[in-house]
Amino acid sequence: MNKILTGLILCVLFFPASSQEDLIQKIYVGTYTSEGAEGIYLCRFDGTTGEISLEKTFKGVEDPSFLTISPDRKHLFAVTRASSENEKPGGYVNAYRIQPDGELEFINKQISHGAGPCHVDVSPNGKYVAIATYSSGTTSLYGVNEDGSLKPASSTIVNQGSGPDKARQSAPHAHSIRFSRDGSQAFSADLGTDQLNIFDVKKGELIPARQPFVKMAPGAGPRHFDFHPNNKVIYVINELNSTITSFKKNGKTWEELQTISTLPEDFTKRSYCADIHVSPDGRYLYGSNRGHNSIAVFKIDNSTQMLEWQTSVSTEGDWPRNFVLSPDGKFMLVANQKSGNIVVFTINKETGLPVFSGKELALPSPVCLDFL
Repeated sequence: MNKILTGLILCVLFFPASSQEDLIQKIYVGTYTSEGAEGIYLCRFDGTTGEISLEKTFKGVEDPSFLTISPDRKHLFAVTRASSENEKPGGYVNAYRIQPDGELEFINKQISHGAGPCHVDVSPNGKYVAIATYSSGTTSLYGVNEDGSLKPASSTIVNQGSGPDKARQSAPHAHSIRFSRDGSQAFSADLGTDQLNIFDVKKGELIPARQPFVKMAPGAGPRHFDFHPNNKVIYVINELNSTITSFKKNGKTWEELQTISTLPEDFTKRSYCADIHVSPDGRYLYGSNRGHNSIAVFKIDNSTQMLEWQTSVSTEGDWPRNFVLSPDGKFMLVANQKSGNIVVFTINKETGLPVFSGKELALPSPVCLDFL
């Protein structure tokens, strides 16, 4: 049995624990070993009290950065970087088997076909895994065997283009990738080219869709995105200009609906957006601001799905990378990368506002959190 990773917290994934208490969940936390973390962390979260605690640490892999769990909760996939000069440059996507006690057993890995692998997703039927690489601007698709092992990449797309910000957009930078809810398409935000790419997933191939992309404003720098529960609206958070751009489906075409700032009008310092999530009931949207160190809160109009700014809430830490909402919508957990803490908020049912619970967990460089 191989144990895992060493590094900076990047992704936390919750799945129901096998205890009698349905509200006790296990959480995997991915990390950057290059920033002082020790690997993938296994945490325990109490969905009644909001208590979060560390249970185990899995060491042995470099910068697991982003994690995702298969729909059947039996396997975990993580993007990692090469750990020695003997390995291929760039990185990998790793597959692990989840034991009943939460232990992780390494199965195999495949090369990432690009440097700086930063995001991973698994298809709704569990048959495919897709990854994005930031430094090389590539997206790759991998088949998943019955035992959870990964097949070699069956399709790799190399993005082309650039943007006006010469420091950050001199080349493509694929920053995230997610499957549609029916698994027929994959969407990928490219920070370097200011667009959200759209692919059809057919017979193990990523094929540019009939509408191959939607564009953001020049210099926006799209990073992550989320879907409205009605599957007709996509909300894209833009890192470089601190905005959210939404697109609504009109027939078979995605059309821009709105662009709105994630920052208060009186804030003039530098800030960079990171993560974005729609509440399970589709009433609210949240986005993280690194620099302003806040969660921006928006109300979603029930009929138009347009956003209305509500307020911003301090994340009780420095540099909120990613955050996650519990499936029941009662909690939000925020990963503050530079201050090294995961902070628990309760969600006010009437207003949608996150309220600091007083509960938190100190862990090195937390970056990505996700309830499943």
